[in-house]
Amino acid sequence: MKLTIHGAGYVGLVTGACMAEVGNDVVCVDIDAERIASLNDGAIPIYEPGLEDLVQRNAAAGRLRFTTETAAAVRHGLFQFIAVGTPPDEDGSADLQHVLAVARDIGRELDDYKIVVDKSTVPVGTADRVRSEIQGVLAAAGRQAEFDVVSNPEFLKEGAAVGDFMKPDRIIVGTDSERAAEQLRRLYEPFSRNHEKLILMDLRSAELTKYAANGLLATKISFMNELANLAERLGADIEKVRVGIGSDPRIGYAFIYPGCGYGGSCFPKDVSALARSAREAGYHAELVEAVENVNRRQKRRLFEKLHSHWGGTVAGKTVAVWGLAFKPNTDDMREAPSRALMEAVWEAGGRIRAYDPQARAEARRIYGDRDELVLCDSAMEALVGADALAVVTEWQEFRSPDFPRMRELLSEPVVFDGRNIYDPQMLAELGFQYYGIGRGQVPGAC
Repeated sequence: MKLTIHGAGYVGLVTGACMAEVGNDVVCVDIDAERIASLNDGAIPIYEPGLEDLVQRNAAAGRLRFTTETAAAVRHGLFQFIAVGTPPDEDGSADLQHVLAVARDIGRELDDYKIVVDKSTVPVGTADRVRSEIQGVLAAAGRQAEFDVVSNPEFLKEGAAVGDFMKPDRIIVGTDSERAAEQLRRLYEPFSRNHEKLILMDLRSAELTKYAANGLLATKISFMNELANLAERLGADIEKVRVGIGSDPRIGYAFIYPGCGYGGSCFPKDVSALARSAREAGYHAELVEAVENVNRRQKRRLFEKLHSHWGGTVAGKTVAVWGLAFKPNTDDMREAPSRALMEAVWEAGGRIRAYDPQARAEARRIYGDRDELVLCDSAMEALVGADALAVVTEWQEFRSPDFPRMRELLSEPVVFDGRNIYDPQMLAELGFQYYGIGRGQVPGAC
């Protein structure tokens, strides 16, 4: 089947590559000429495990092509996937300017039946706006053409996106057209071999499903962080509490790990947009707003612990930071807790020595060259001359480091564990001061 993917960013690239992998004829179009040139040269602009091989293999086979020529791209595909960014606007709502611009592009070239698929995460009612934009362009040109608009939200986890797409838990399709529904069923059949995964519903329910999923997952994280802060005051160990409640199958272990807050391109943006959508609908979503507020506060916990440990004086101190990406297996630093920590340290007059296996280039892009930031080539290099270590991202290579060597390199043997990956008692026995998240009166924890 012929597909056009509008947007060669994270969602568009994963969608295009995975659709091509099962034999479809895919064209990805983007207005960023530099990005398209890089993709045509075989360079992938993001880090996502397995994606580079997938893109290169399908490009070499001729099933995946990249272009800046919008008109030709629209004419190519029966399916027109809109996978452009919807960054948060100043008021917290999703910025739909790129989505609606693509809709107008499609309308200008529409001459036969197309299925326009909203893949971007968008507020409820966006499909109606996309349809209206296309109809407006057609009317202004005095033309008529058949098309359907479908909501097909993505559920991709950064760091596991290829697997999520190839073996999905569910495929949500919102449509009011039987014709479009049948075509989408055919398109997704290769991904539903062992059992039917496609769930059909109306457009607005599909749009809300995406926000509901991310909102609920973010709620679990913020709830556990609230409990972790309470555990510190009550002398309880949140890690034992986590195991105790996670064993209940109604709760489960997923997304109940306390830490220094969530980040990334989805949860912060989607929770904010959901709260904004509620206000626009005349409803005060108190729980959703609380989730956002708790997370904003939690991102300051590591700095607060540093500040307290040094008696309120961070000026002149150097903090080693392990982990810059918002989670392992990605180079994405959007809304990352590391950014909140580093910026607070800088504001207080401190310095940062940081290491991340993948996000070094992204950190350089964001912060440029500055005296108070040293980006290191290894975890151990980051410790040289540092007064403390803050673990912010739980990369695998940080889980079992050479602790005696760490103690030698640090000016002061103190560890601020923002992901609770270490045993406080073991570190205390090795001569470290240990600060975790919600560890209460655990032996060795401060």
